[in-house]
Amino acid sequence: MLTALVSIILGLATAFAGEQPAATQAPITVTDIAGRQVTVNGPVKRILLGEGRQLYLIASLEADDPLARVVAWRNDLIEADPATYQQYLDAYPKLAELPAFAGKENGLIDIESTIVRKPDVVLLNLEAMRANEDAKYIEKLAELNIPVLYIDFRHYPLKNTEPTIRLLGKIMGREARAEEIIAFRREAMARVTDVIAQAKPELPRVFIERIGGYADDCCLSFGAENFGKYVELAGGHNIGSDILPSTFGQLNPEQVIASNPEHVVVTSADWEAYVPGGHWIPLGPGVDARVTRQRLEWFTTRSAYTDIAAQKTRNFHGIWHQFYNSPYEFFAVQQLAKWFHPDLFTDLDPDATFAEYHRRFLPIPYRPGYAVSLSGSAD
Repeated sequence: MLTALVSIILGLATAFAGEQPAATQAPITVTDIAGRQVTVNGPVKRILLGEGRQLYLIASLEADDPLARVVAWRNDLIEADPATYQQYLDAYPKLAELPAFAGKENGLIDIESTIVRKPDVVLLNLEAMRANEDAKYIEKLAELNIPVLYIDFRHYPLKNTEPTIRLLGKIMGREARAEEIIAFRREAMARVTDVIAQAKPELPRVFIERIGGYADDCCLSFGAENFGKYVELAGGHNIGSDILPSTFGQLNPEQVIASNPEHVVVTSADWEAYVPGGHWIPLGPGVDARVTRQRLEWFTTRSAYTDIAAQKTRNFHGIWHQFYNSPYEFFAVQQLAKWFHPDLFTDLDPDATFAEYHRRFLPIPYRPGYAVSLSGSAD
């Protein structure tokens, strides 16, 4: 049934392929994050986002009108980051009309929607490569000269974020802008890593509870990559790096208690769309700190944290989960450093850094609410 439907759409799309003017475009060959050499007509004018949160970078590169080139997207930004979605919707009401399709991070794209929209390029996350290759979707799209590029902010963000920014900058004709973003990120990260390298402080033991409140399971965490790497850069020792062989994994409560973390960092967000009434912390732009602090308190009662060092000192922190999948991880590194080594970073202001990024690169105003902590608060 799917094959027949695709064949029909392929025929219709081919018949109307001449509708897309390409006078100002020319073929360029790029290498994506999967190491594939791909030819696209650039600067691309029609982009399909295989994940809605790719808008974080698209908007940074195309701040005057971040929707100008986007022809469709997956609906995850709407559901996983409703506060940011609302900011963009307020600024660009036509966002409500943008075709959206459902799907999963590592799942198949909606090929029918893709073919009908006739994009110049489809952006997919690296973890979706296996599913789309197995279904031969890449080959089907190639029949219509619709190229696919793989990008990555999630599995190896410290390695792949800069190449991803450069890749999109090249295909969008925004190469100078891409370099400005990269320079900003490097400087923001160096404000932490240079201090840590010079001071060589003792590294506190840190446990990261991944997607806190999204599921009842304990204890989802990160290995030596993503937030695990952010902890290391910020001058901490990530407990998950000692146990988990990959970026994502799970520890049992006994392992957490035995490791006796001095800090617990919960990554969370507003997941009402997924887990109505759950224990998630609604971190994100504009959220009331009193609300997030109250929601963070619940995590101190989890059995996995019974009598650990962090429970005694109230070194429990919450941070926006989307830093694991965006070009904004510099904020997370700065904020973690402030929590782990407050004496070393008295003059560092992660909110001011992120506000400056918004001012320079994004079309929406900065609203604090991305982090919360119980440190220093009364029992």
